[in-house]
Amino acid sequence: MRKFHYLILLLLPLNLLAQQFKPVQDLIKRRVPWLENQIVFKSLKSNQRDLIELQSIGNKVVISASGPNAAAVGLNWYLKYFCHRSMSHMGDNLAPVSPIPAVKNVITLEAPAQYRYALNYCTYNYTMSFYDWKDWEHELDWMALNGVNLMLTVTGMETVWQNTLKQIGYSNQEIDDFLVGPAYTAWWLMGNIQGWGGPMPQSQIDGRKILQKRIIERMRAFGIEPVLQGFYGMVPSSLKSKSKAAIIDQKTWGAFKRPDILTPGNPDFSRIAAIYYKELQQAYGKNIRFFAGDPFHEGGITDGIDLSMAGHSIQVEMQKSFPGSTWILQGWQDNPKQHMLEGLDKSHILVQELFGEFTNNWEKRNGYDATPFIWCVVNNFGERPGLYGKLQRFADEVNRIEKSPYQNLLKGVGIMPEGLNNNPPVYDLMLELGWRKDHVDVKKWLTNFTRYRYGGSNNHIDDAWQGFLETIYQSIPGYQEGASESVFCIRPALDSLPVSHWGTRLRNYDAVKFKKAALEFAEAGPEFQHSDTYQIDLINLMRQILANDGELVFKAMTKAYKEKNTKQFKLFSDQFLNMIRLTDELLSTHPYYQLNTYKTQALNLGKTKQEKELNIKNAMMLITYWGENVRNEDNLHEYAYKEWGGLMKDFYLVRWEMYINYLKGNLEGKTMQAPDFFIWERAWVNQNLEIKAQSQSKPLNQVVAEILKLKIDAQ
Repeated sequence: MRKFHYLILLLLPLNLLAQQFKPVQDLIKRRVPWLENQIVFKSLKSNQRDLIELQSIGNKVVISASGPNAAAVGLNWYLKYFCHRSMSHMGDNLAPVSPIPAVKNVITLEAPAQYRYALNYCTYNYTMSFYDWKDWEHELDWMALNGVNLMLTVTGMETVWQNTLKQIGYSNQEIDDFLVGPAYTAWWLMGNIQGWGGPMPQSQIDGRKILQKRIIERMRAFGIEPVLQGFYGMVPSSLKSKSKAAIIDQKTWGAFKRPDILTPGNPDFSRIAAIYYKELQQAYGKNIRFFAGDPFHEGGITDGIDLSMAGHSIQVEMQKSFPGSTWILQGWQDNPKQHMLEGLDKSHILVQELFGEFTNNWEKRNGYDATPFIWCVVNNFGERPGLYGKLQRFADEVNRIEKSPYQNLLKGVGIMPEGLNNNPPVYDLMLELGWRKDHVDVKKWLTNFTRYRYGGSNNHIDDAWQGFLETIYQSIPGYQEGASESVFCIRPALDSLPVSHWGTRLRNYDAVKFKKAALEFAEAGPEFQHSDTYQIDLINLMRQILANDGELVFKAMTKAYKEKNTKQFKLFSDQFLNMIRLTDELLSTHPYYQLNTYKTQALNLGKTKQEKELNIKNAMMLITYWGENVRNEDNLHEYAYKEWGGLMKDFYLVRWEMYINYLKGNLEGKTMQAPDFFIWERAWVNQNLEIKAQSQSKPLNQVVAEILKLKIDAQ
């Protein structure tokens, strides 16, 4: 009997070890089953920082790691730098490698970053509005492989708010008027909007709760701490008519009525905060250590509020329900406000330098008044298309902070894009900086990136990417919210306005040099014709060539119109429209770039007719006019525009044809009424809620050949 107990005690640590790394072993089965019997995981003791060792012993690769998160990074390191394989949001390159490469010398990795953070509130809508579990499983596998150990997760907050509001006397109808549709969660939780895109059916509220629980469970298995929504005083604007509580009217955010702020520091605030946190615990558990939530995000009214006391009160209520938890604040515009920081216990605060590719608030604000912070990049706004990223700046700025007086306040790095389906090197590099101690030379790093992205090396690809580093991915000073935008997608007018209100159509790089690099990339086509990641990138590069050349044609078309040169105007306007058609043909060659892919995702997530109808309406509004119907506050239209096959032809081309016909009529002396795009766009959405048959697309190589032969008369 004693021997039996001794055996149990002996085997117990082995069982715990097996359980610890089982999530990563399951990841191997899902993504790289050809490695299932080739990888051995071992536990590695570490004092504070995450630690990994890689080596080959016999015919096995041994990954020793301080935990499952480090183990997943070790797996990814082996995949990338030995097998030349990788996952991404723009295609996976995970084909089997045989025989598997040996790790001849022991490789040791220690993470200088305590936190490797991921996700912006906006990512939950511009990328993830209609994720099902299969999508989330892919997402979380990618997060784990890239070492994310702290991640915002705000799916399913509707159930918390629904139950909270019921307890303070709200009817179902009043709750429906507050909750938003599935594509607008971000701006609701950030205190910008309420009610828009809803009402959300109860079945969907319940389904999102189930999905969120599953997401959190998988995150924990991977060693990723969830960041949930904290209570910072946001309440429905209707509460002031139902309560005598001290409430500050937050007015509007553009065309939207904002939720109000319940003044922190009074009994009503404490009472509702306690209800909210109790409901959150019942829905998602008590083991939550991180909360997000920024009062007065992008404006808001602070008159009459003692910000220092307000911040202190918000933090106190959080600590009452979740002792020892950390409040994560966005370093965006003037947030977190200086006076609010003064009232906080800094040992339970983490600030995100949100827009690090442009800002250096960590320096200007003296380490956010000696507050722990992480350095993050946004890089993409609205998940708008385009090639962009200040790659070398990422490495330089992190290195600069590490050598600055604020080095001890720097707790990690993070990615906070508004949309993730773009620019893979940006996210790979940023998260890898959390595992690299030495200053990274991106020129050298890119050589390895291209090998693991496409599965092999090629001189054409290597030369092309060095050209991209000197153009689309260069690190030059200057403010820019995301990639340069396409003239094909602007609301038609003969001016220089961008597609989105805060975007730009200016190219801050040499377009001729970029085109030369893109054509060099295309030369590798025959060798990489079976590489999905190569095909996806080739389409994107050709799309960018068309968009860049489109600016030249547009300029010539505008000049011809102003000079009343009817012949020249017809020549250039015809060429302009043909370039939009060619862009549609290009994008239609791959499901990744098709409108139908997005529509199908939205419809498939719906479990009932009501859910499907709500999803597709939300989906189509978000990528076109965005929201609200106030003509003089229409600045959000096409903030999240897309260049997709089907959308280019049915939306942008039709809109330009309407406008060009109007201009032709003017040149011919006809009395023409200008198209009302504000009305047309809303009608178009209502008329395009079904999936249309995908037109037969030409082979990609044929479309690329047409683009390469295209003669731009404007030159």
